[in-house]
Amino acid sequence: MNPALPAALAAALDAALTGVARKPLAAAARKLSEGYRQGQTSRAVVSPEDACAYAVARMPATYAACSAVFSRLMMAMPDLAPRTLLDVGAGTGAASWAAVTAWPQMESLTMLDHNPALRALARKLAQAGPPGLASAEILGGDLALLDMKAGLVVASYVLAELPEEKAAGVAAELWRWTDAALVLVEPGTPQGFARIRAARAALIAAGAHVAAPCTHDDECPMARSVGESRSDQNQSDWCHFSQRLPRSRDHMLMKGASVPFEDERYAYVAVTREPAARGARILAPVLETKPGLTFKLCDETGLRAQFVAARDKDEYRRVRKRGWGDLF
Repeated sequence: MNPALPAALAAALDAALTGVARKPLAAAARKLSEGYRQGQTSRAVVSPEDACAYAVARMPATYAACSAVFSRLMMAMPDLAPRTLLDVGAGTGAASWAAVTAWPQMESLTMLDHNPALRALARKLAQAGPPGLASAEILGGDLALLDMKAGLVVASYVLAELPEEKAAGVAAELWRWTDAALVLVEPGTPQGFARIRAARAALIAAGAHVAAPCTHDDECPMARSVGESRSDQNQSDWCHFSQRLPRSRDHMLMKGASVPFEDERYAYVAVTREPAARGARILAPVLETKPGLTFKLCDETGLRAQFVAARDKDEYRRVRKRGWGDLF
């Protein structure tokens, strides 16, 4: 899937910004970003201007990360064809847009979010989408108020707004609303992975099968604590991935950026009711040297390195385009 926002969504977001002064919008985006770094939640978004700033600054990366995750879920479960979606903590609807792009046959979508400013913008943007998205129910309130189950349930960047100790319980609750697949996406930080790891364990205990990124339902082999600071760890200490996405002019302005792309680091888990295809997941950028390629892999045997020599032409040709996050 293309990590760039769909043309219809990009046009709808541009239309929502018509007449909105960019400098105050950029200031609002910086304020929200600083608040998030200090532990604030999406409740800090209180006005239509805040919602627009949030959408321009965060929607492209959220869409890109969810698109990458859905692509990997489709590879693991090629027969998965959900027709209903429940997007929990939907914000402005980035995950929903990614879902209908991945599965165009999606007929019924429900977005759930406490924030009225984000819901209002999500509704405006959804009108530009395909029929299932344009007719989506966009609701406030809690899961307990719903009377439904969905083929696909997604919660993207939601657990980060909760205390870490609640991640497992929330994941188990989301699983109860899932007919076929549940996807959780979090920031690609040690703290984000800690939440994903706790959620993964709870979901396996509830009977779920891990479809991605893991290719097994065994205990996560990441042995070290992920609660330490980034400076104390190297890339191999927690499971995360990266998706590069293009930046629009407004996106660059909101981020104060000087380069036309962004690398979104994320952690995730996708679980299903049915067992998924098996293999090994590439957990880090591939090391390419003249003798060959070295892959850091995770599978049911644990963490391991795999070397493919350049002289082994058939195998080298088979795997040379595999990258960070792909199946080996």
